[in-house]
Amino acid sequence: MTGTGPDEPVIEVRGLRKEFVVRVRAGRFRRTKRVVTAVDGIDLTVHRGEMVGYIGPNGAGKSTTLKMLTGVLTPSAGEVRVCGFTPVPQRTRLALRIGVVFGQRSQLWWDLPLRDSFDLLRHIYRVPGAEHAARLRRCRTLLDLDGFLDVPVRQLSLGQRMRGELTAALLHRPEVLFLDEPTIGLDVVSRQAVRSFLAELGRAGDTTLLLTTHDLADIERLCRRLVVIDHGGVVHDGSIEALHTRYGSRRLVVADLDEPLAETPVLAGAPLLRTEADGRRLVFACESATASTVVAGLAQLVALRDIAIVEPDIEDVVTRLYRAPAPVEPG
Repeated sequence: MTGTGPDEPVIEVRGLRKEFVVRVRAGRFRRTKRVVTAVDGIDLTVHRGEMVGYIGPNGAGKSTTLKMLTGVLTPSAGEVRVCGFTPVPQRTRLALRIGVVFGQRSQLWWDLPLRDSFDLLRHIYRVPGAEHAARLRRCRTLLDLDGFLDVPVRQLSLGQRMRGELTAALLHRPEVLFLDEPTIGLDVVSRQAVRSFLAELGRAGDTTLLLTTHDLADIERLCRRLVVIDHGGVVHDGSIEALHTRYGSRRLVVADLDEPLAETPVLAGAPLLRTEADGRRLVFACESATASTVVAGLAQLVALRDIAIVEPDIEDVVTRLYRAPAPVEPG
């Protein structure tokens, strides 16, 4: 099998597991072996053009999963297919179909100008000159590369280098782009440039993206689907909206008043969470009531100076998910 059809998954994982043997101290002069499970029976299917956020706390198995999907690590158990290939035995052929960006590792030549690194990669991936030029031209525009194309990589800022890494990963037109912490350590301007570029890539619909990050703003901006793992297993696979629903996040309605009220208004389905600014600000949580219903109810009861609707924060939801008790195994 040399690839995937238009309706076939580009990533298909069943029962994926990875164990490491580590040595731990068992006395003053003795060490013993212990098996640590980094990834524990993950099932995952990703179709062409999807943009999937893959998140979890430190040590949850995110980077280990990506390394198995790209052929860097051999799974201890399970089945993996990426672009129709089994990653480890077919790693060389798979490399022509995927792009990889790891936030702390570089695929660029440290002492060469960025332009020369791109030219070398064209030859490594055997990309025709005209195709290479067209793709580079697009990346130069979207990522604003022209100001540092002739600068050696070692002299680039972190944000400039990350834009170069993204370009390098995409010049051979991969079917799947794996991104591991692509915005880590970037300044605000560089982070926004990277997010805008990836959003444009997603809108084009011809590249599948699997993104791991601790910056949940990346997920909210880029990904419709969110896969959350913890203790090596999947604890959520669905939309961000479904995550909010499942873990009880709520919209807030913040009402600013001209004067404090002698008696706090009571609204069905929207309990008062707190008062602020010496009683001139009321914060309600939308539970069974919608935000519009809460606003309409307040307008009938009090004189409003200003009103704001605060959307639920995905970071709070994910934190609540991580703190939930782990499932109890039978027996």
